[in-house]
Amino acid sequence: MLCDHSCDAFIGHFSFLNLIGRIAFPIFAFQIVQGYIHTHNVKNYALRLFAFACISQIPFMLFLSTFYDSYYLNIFFTLFLGVIVLYGFDKIKNRYLGVLFAILICAIGHFIQVDYGAYGIAVIFLFYVFSKIFPNQKILMCFNFALVTTIKYLPDIISYPSVAYVYVSCIIFTCIALIPICIYNGKQGLKVKYLFYAFYPVHLLVLYFIVHFLTL
Repeated sequence: MLCDHSCDAFIGHFSFLNLIGRIAFPIFAFQIVQGYIHTHNVKNYALRLFAFACISQIPFMLFLSTFYDSYYLNIFFTLFLGVIVLYGFDKIKNRYLGVLFAILICAIGHFIQVDYGAYGIAVIFLFYVFSKIFPNQKILMCFNFALVTTIKYLPDIISYPSVAYVYVSCIIFTCIALIPICIYNGKQGLKVKYLFYAFYPVHLLVLYFIVHFLTL
Protein backbone atom coordinates (compact mmCIF):
# COMPACT_ATOMS: atom_id res chain seq x y z
CA MET A 1 0.00 0.00 0.00
CA LEU A 2 2.82 2.38 0.87
CA CYS A 3 4.53 1.55 -2.45
CA ASP A 4 1.29 2.23 -4.31
CA HIS A 5 0.60 5.57 -2.64
CA SER A 6 4.25 6.68 -2.80
CA CYS A 7 4.23 6.09 -6.54
CA ASP A 8 1.07 8.17 -6.94
CA ALA A 9 2.56 10.97 -4.86
CA PHE A 10 6.11 11.16 -6.21
CA ILE A 11 6.20 9.52 -9.64
CA GLY A 12 2.81 10.66 -10.88
CA HIS A 13 2.18 7.84 -13.32
CA PHE A 14 1.54 4.10 -13.15
CA SER A 15 4.66 2.07 -12.40
CA PHE A 16 5.89 -1.21 -10.94
CA LEU A 17 5.29 0.22 -7.45
CA ASN A 18 1.57 0.41 -8.24
CA LEU A 19 1.66 -3.25 -9.26
CA ILE A 20 3.18 -4.13 -5.89
CA GLY A 21 0.35 -2.14 -4.33
CA ARG A 22 -2.23 -4.43 -5.95
CA ILE A 23 -1.21 -7.12 -3.47
CA ALA A 24 -2.38 -5.11 -0.45
CA PHE A 25 -6.17 -4.96 -0.71
CA PRO A 26 -6.92 -8.70 -0.97
CA ILE A 27 -4.86 -9.23 2.19
CA PHE A 28 -6.81 -6.44 3.94
CA ALA A 29 -10.07 -8.03 2.80
CA PHE A 30 -9.02 -11.44 4.12
CA GLN A 31 -7.94 -9.92 7.45
CA ILE A 32 -11.32 -8.22 7.78
CA VAL A 33 -13.00 -11.59 7.34
CA GLN A 34 -10.77 -13.17 9.98
CA GLY A 35 -11.43 -10.24 12.31
CA TYR A 36 -15.17 -10.62 11.80
CA ILE A 37 -15.06 -14.37 12.44
CA HIS A 38 -13.02 -14.08 15.64
CA THR A 39 -14.27 -10.82 17.15
CA HIS A 40 -16.24 -10.99 20.37
CA ASN A 41 -18.36 -7.97 19.43
CA VAL A 42 -19.24 -7.45 15.77
CA LYS A 43 -20.96 -4.13 16.41
CA ASN A 44 -17.89 -2.65 18.12
CA TYR A 45 -15.73 -4.02 15.32
CA ALA A 46 -17.91 -2.33 12.70
CA LEU A 47 -18.05 0.93 14.67
CA ARG A 48 -14.26 0.94 14.99
CA LEU A 49 -13.89 0.59 11.23
CA PHE A 50 -16.45 3.34 10.66
CA ALA A 51 -14.65 5.63 13.13
CA PHE A 52 -11.34 5.18 11.34
CA ALA A 53 -13.12 5.68 8.01
CA CYS A 54 -14.29 9.08 9.19
CA ILE A 55 -10.89 9.94 10.69
CA SER A 56 -9.11 8.93 7.49
CA GLN A 57 -11.31 10.76 5.01
CA ILE A 58 -9.70 14.20 5.32
CA PRO A 59 -6.12 12.80 5.09
CA PHE A 60 -7.30 10.71 2.13
CA MET A 61 -8.79 13.73 0.36
CA LEU A 62 -5.67 15.82 1.03
CA PHE A 63 -3.52 13.04 -0.40
CA LEU A 64 -5.72 12.69 -3.50
CA SER A 65 -5.58 16.45 -4.06
CA THR A 66 -1.87 16.17 -4.84
CA PHE A 67 -2.54 14.32 -8.10
CA TYR A 68 -6.32 13.91 -8.57
CA ASP A 69 -9.17 16.38 -9.00
CA SER A 70 -12.07 14.22 -7.80
CA TYR A 71 -12.74 12.38 -4.57
CA TYR A 72 -14.24 9.16 -3.25
CA LEU A 73 -14.48 7.39 0.08
CA ASN A 74 -11.39 5.78 1.59
CA ILE A 75 -10.73 2.08 2.02
CA PHE A 76 -12.05 1.95 5.60
CA PHE A 77 -15.55 2.63 4.28
CA THR A 78 -15.13 -0.37 1.96
CA LEU A 79 -14.05 -2.54 4.87
CA PHE A 80 -16.92 -1.26 7.00
CA LEU A 81 -19.49 -2.13 4.32
CA GLY A 82 -17.81 -5.52 3.98
CA VAL A 83 -18.50 -6.23 7.65
CA ILE A 84 -22.11 -5.07 7.19
CA VAL A 85 -22.45 -7.59 4.35
CA LEU A 86 -21.10 -10.44 6.48
CA TYR A 87 -23.27 -9.53 9.46
CA GLY A 88 -26.40 -9.25 7.32
CA PHE A 89 -25.63 -12.48 5.49
CA ASP A 90 -25.32 -14.32 8.81
CA LYS A 91 -28.51 -12.84 10.23
CA ILE A 92 -30.64 -13.56 7.15
CA LYS A 93 -31.69 -17.20 7.39
CA ASN A 94 -32.45 -17.63 3.70
CA ARG A 95 -29.13 -17.90 1.83
CA TYR A 96 -30.59 -16.57 -1.42
CA LEU A 97 -31.87 -13.46 0.36
CA GLY A 98 -28.49 -13.18 2.06
CA VAL A 99 -26.76 -13.13 -1.32
CA LEU A 100 -29.24 -10.52 -2.56
CA PHE A 101 -28.42 -8.43 0.51
CA ALA A 102 -24.72 -8.71 -0.33
CA ILE A 103 -25.42 -7.59 -3.91
CA LEU A 104 -27.43 -4.63 -2.58
CA ILE A 105 -24.57 -3.48 -0.33
CA CYS A 106 -22.13 -3.89 -3.23
CA ALA A 107 -24.40 -1.66 -5.32
CA ILE A 108 -24.54 0.92 -2.53
CA GLY A 109 -20.74 0.85 -2.26
CA HIS A 110 -20.48 1.47 -5.98
CA PHE A 111 -23.04 4.30 -5.83
CA ILE A 112 -21.39 6.16 -2.94
CA GLN A 113 -17.95 5.53 -4.51
CA VAL A 114 -16.01 3.70 -1.85
CA ASP A 115 -12.44 2.73 -2.70
CA TYR A 116 -12.42 -0.44 -4.85
CA GLY A 117 -16.20 -0.06 -5.23
CA ALA A 118 -18.45 -3.10 -5.50
CA TYR A 119 -15.43 -5.27 -6.28
CA GLY A 120 -13.88 -4.56 -2.88
CA ILE A 121 -17.01 -5.53 -0.98
CA ALA A 122 -17.52 -8.60 -3.18
CA VAL A 123 -13.98 -9.81 -2.42
CA ILE A 124 -14.64 -9.58 1.33
CA PHE A 125 -17.83 -11.59 0.88
CA LEU A 126 -16.02 -14.12 -1.32
CA PHE A 127 -13.30 -14.70 1.28
CA TYR A 128 -15.95 -15.11 3.98
CA VAL A 129 -17.85 -17.73 2.00
CA PHE A 130 -14.67 -19.75 1.54
CA SER A 131 -13.48 -19.24 5.11
CA LYS A 132 -16.75 -20.05 6.87
CA ILE A 133 -18.93 -22.11 4.53
CA PHE A 134 -16.38 -23.86 2.28
CA PRO A 135 -13.17 -23.74 4.37
CA ASN A 136 -11.46 -26.61 2.52
CA GLN A 137 -11.98 -25.31 -1.01
CA LYS A 138 -8.90 -23.13 -1.46
CA ILE A 139 -8.48 -24.00 -5.14
CA LEU A 140 -12.08 -23.00 -5.82
CA MET A 141 -11.59 -19.83 -3.77
CA CYS A 142 -8.53 -18.89 -5.83
CA PHE A 143 -10.36 -19.57 -9.07
CA ASN A 144 -13.33 -17.43 -8.07
CA PHE A 145 -11.08 -14.63 -6.83
CA ALA A 146 -9.14 -14.63 -10.09
CA LEU A 147 -12.44 -14.61 -12.02
CA VAL A 148 -13.86 -11.67 -10.06
CA THR A 149 -10.59 -9.76 -10.43
CA THR A 150 -10.52 -10.43 -14.18
CA ILE A 151 -14.09 -9.18 -14.49
CA LYS A 152 -13.06 -5.99 -12.64
CA TYR A 153 -10.30 -5.20 -15.15
CA LEU A 154 -11.95 -6.63 -18.28
CA PRO A 155 -13.72 -3.37 -19.29
CA ASP A 156 -10.38 -1.55 -19.21
CA ILE A 157 -8.67 -4.29 -21.20
CA ILE A 158 -11.39 -4.05 -23.87
CA SER A 159 -11.51 -0.24 -23.86
CA TYR A 160 -7.74 0.30 -23.95
CA PRO A 161 -6.22 -2.62 -25.88
CA SER A 162 -2.96 -0.74 -26.50
CA VAL A 163 -2.19 -0.87 -22.76
CA ALA A 164 -3.99 -4.12 -22.00
CA TYR A 165 -0.73 -5.52 -20.62
CA VAL A 166 -0.96 -3.05 -17.73
CA TYR A 167 -4.37 -4.34 -16.65
CA VAL A 168 -3.32 -7.96 -17.15
CA SER A 169 -0.34 -7.22 -14.90
CA CYS A 170 -2.73 -5.78 -12.33
CA ILE A 171 -4.70 -9.03 -12.38
CA ILE A 172 -1.55 -11.10 -11.93
CA PHE A 173 -0.17 -9.01 -9.06
CA THR A 174 -3.56 -8.87 -7.35
CA CYS A 175 -3.70 -12.67 -7.45
CA ILE A 176 -0.22 -12.90 -5.90
CA ALA A 177 -1.96 -11.96 -2.65
CA LEU A 178 -3.54 -15.43 -2.69
CA ILE A 179 -0.16 -16.95 -1.75
CA PRO A 180 0.02 -15.58 1.83
CA ILE A 181 -3.74 -15.96 2.16
CA CYS A 182 -3.63 -19.66 1.28
CA ILE A 183 -0.71 -20.43 3.62
CA TYR A 184 -2.32 -18.58 6.56
CA ASN A 185 -2.13 -20.94 9.55
CA GLY A 186 -5.24 -19.64 11.31
CA LYS A 187 -3.28 -18.27 14.29
CA GLN A 188 -3.38 -14.69 15.53
CA GLY A 189 -0.21 -12.66 15.08
CA LEU A 190 1.02 -9.74 17.15
CA LYS A 191 -1.79 -7.65 18.63
CA VAL A 192 -0.97 -4.37 16.89
CA LYS A 193 -4.28 -3.69 15.14
CA TYR A 194 -4.41 -0.02 16.15
CA LEU A 195 -0.93 0.50 14.73
CA PHE A 196 -2.14 -0.77 11.35
CA TYR A 197 -5.35 1.25 11.62
CA ALA A 198 -3.43 4.43 12.42
CA PHE A 199 -0.81 3.81 9.72
CA TYR A 200 -3.37 4.44 6.98
CA PRO A 201 -4.32 8.08 7.75
CA VAL A 202 -0.86 8.92 9.10
CA HIS A 203 1.05 7.79 6.02
CA LEU A 204 -1.40 9.66 3.78
CA LEU A 205 -0.80 12.86 5.74
CA VAL A 206 2.95 12.37 5.68
CA LEU A 207 2.94 11.85 1.90
CA TYR A 208 0.71 14.90 1.44
CA PHE A 209 2.98 17.18 3.48
CA ILE A 210 6.14 15.89 1.78
CA VAL A 211 4.67 16.54 -1.67
CA HIS A 212 3.31 19.92 -0.55
CA PHE A 213 6.75 20.88 0.86
CA LEU A 214 8.53 19.79 -2.35
CA THR A 215 6.24 21.92 -4.49
CA LEU A 216 6.75 25.13 -2.48
